[in-house]
Formats: sequence, structure tokens, C-alpha cells
Amino acid sequence: MDEDDRFMRLALELGSRGGHRVMPNPRVGCVLVREGQVIAEGWHDHIGGLHAEQMAIADAESRGVPTQGSTAFVTLEPCNHFGRTPPCTEALLWAGVDRVVIGAMDPNPTVRGDGAKSLIANGVNVSIGSLEDECNQQMRGFMHWCQNRRPFVTIKAALDANGFTDRDINLQPVRFSSDESLRLVHELRAESMAILVGINTVLRDNPSLTVRGVEISPRKQPIRVIVDPNCRVPTDSKIMTDGQADTLLIHVSQPDSEDDHDHVERIVMTDLDGELPISRILDMLGDRGIQTLLVEGGPDTWSRFLDSGFVDLAHICKSPVELDGARVGFEEKILEEKGMAMFEQFKAGDDVISRWRR
Repeated sequence: MDEDDRFMRLALELGSRGGHRVMPNPRVGCVLVREGQVIAEGWHDHIGGLHAEQMAIADAESRGVPTQGSTAFVTLEPCNHFGRTPPCTEALLWAGVDRVVIGAMDPNPTVRGDGAKSLIANGVNVSIGSLEDECNQQMRGFMHWCQNRRPFVTIKAALDANGFTDRDINLQPVRFSSDESLRLVHELRAESMAILVGINTVLRDNPSLTVRGVEISPRKQPIRVIVDPNCRVPTDSKIMTDGQADTLLIHVSQPDSEDDHDHVERIVMTDLDGELPISRILDMLGDRGIQTLLVEGGPDTWSRFLDSGFVDLAHICKSPVELDGARVGFEEKILEEKGMAMFEQFKAGDDVISRWRR
């Protein structure tokens, strides 16, 4: 590993500290270096907070360390526009940075090369592409949305020992995954700007679909998206009454009544066959700035998303428990048939977690 990559690795580690609090902004880290020594560190900590470059400069100032003549290693191209904060390019120029090493270029139309061009025009030596793949991976939801204008899609499925995942809708729902698996589910929710389920999941489980046990503040809870073609969501269900998160109900026809709470919005969407096209759902969410979508179920909804070709990642939890009354299965081989490959497998309590990507 050369010296640029070594310092970019540290910038990546710092960027991860932003956790789930920075959405819809990407996780970004920055290191200031002079004569081979780190003199300051920064990261984007939460939405509305200082950007990584600004935090690194502030870190140096707080310790009385001069920044003139230093090199900045930053995982994402510095912005050159006014948003919630002033341009990072101006902060770097003000700090007297001589060289900027950029991990990944910013595909956002508000930046898209202008940050690097501005630095070069002002005499700063700019290098691009240090650990580019790792930087893109850390910011994958943001990058995917900027490039495709629709969310990065993850499906999550929990299977019993026989590959079943669903009980008869008239039976009481039971949880059969381990506590460790449940924690991972809430991590997935925290990484998502929206959570989607079909109407049968709401009717069977009456879920809250919220992040619990994972710090996301000052972010809001992910938006809840319910595919409900025939307007069957009960008015007394949790998603309709708890007010914990904005909720979108997607129908194929206008409901008879729209006496809903303020956090509930109904959208009518259909194609010529009276179906709800997955591509239009994703386009609609992308237009609303949703970068990451978690599809939690059920089996029919997973299948429709897999058939659409828009699934980017799958998180499958296999339990050793045999689920009484199970009637619907989900075979992992369908993931291979849809062009996905397993890249990771590990234990979570007594469960086995496998992860697949397109």
C-alpha cells in the first residue's frame, strides 16, 4: 500500500463514524497530513453538521496546528456549492492546503467535477482515485441514487429450517430468528431511507417498521412504503396510527375514504394491466430523494422485485427453528437464477446469514 492509500484508508475509517446519522448525505472522512504526519482529522458526523474537510480544519485550529502547505485526503470530491454549509473547496483554499487527494468523484449534479476543477484553477495539486472502489462502496446508496435516480434496493428474508417464511394469515405471528439476527435487521433499517412491505405483511404482523436500538438521530425514521393495491390497510394498524414515521400507501385505485393522519400519504399508481410496476415505484421513490430501500416482505413482494431486475443486495437469514403452520417457501436458488451471487456467510446466534449481490 502506497502512502496515499494509507492515509485514504484512515479517511475511510473516519468517514464510517458518521454512521446512520448523515443521510441523505454520504459518509465522508478527511485527513490533513504534513511531512508524512497526520495533523488533523475530520468526518461528516450528522446531517446539518460540518463536512469532513471543515471538521478537519476546525480540529487543526482547535489544537493550534497550522494547515498551510498540508495535503488533504478526502474520500469524496469536495463540494463547490452552498448547501447547508459553505463550499468545502473554499475552506480548503482558506486553510492553505497545497494538495488534495480525492478517493471518489462526486456524481451529484451539484458537484460532478466542479470541486476538483475549482481547486486546480486555484493552484492546488489534485490527485484522484486513491482507494476509489472502497470509497464508492462506503457511499454506495448515495452514489447509486446520483447515477440512477432510484434507490439502491436490498431485500431481507427470514427463513425457517425448511426454507419456509410465511404462516397462514389467520395464525398468530411468531418470531423465529435470533436476537443477533434481529439486531442486524435494525442495522439494515438504519441504513435505509425507506422500508417497503406488501399488504399481507401488514395484515399478518401489524408491524411498526421502525428502527429500534440503533442511533440515527437527528435523522427521521425511514419512510414506510406499503404496496396496497386494493386499499386494505386497516385504519387501526400501527403504521396508520403511531405517527412514528411518514407512511406512503400505494394503490391501483382511489380509496373510498382518505380520512388519514398527517403522516400518511396515498398514491395511486397503475399500468395498463392494473398492476403496480416495480420500476415506477422505484422511480417515484427516487424522485423523492430516497437513496436506499429495504424490501422486507413478503414472499410475493420479494419475487416481484427480483423479477424486476432491480434488486442490488439480498440479506437472507436461515433459522434452525421449524415454523409451525408455515405454508410459503423461498428457495435461495432463485437468487442465482436472477443473477445474484453470494459473497458473504456468517452466524448470528443460531441463525446463518447469507448476503448476495447482483
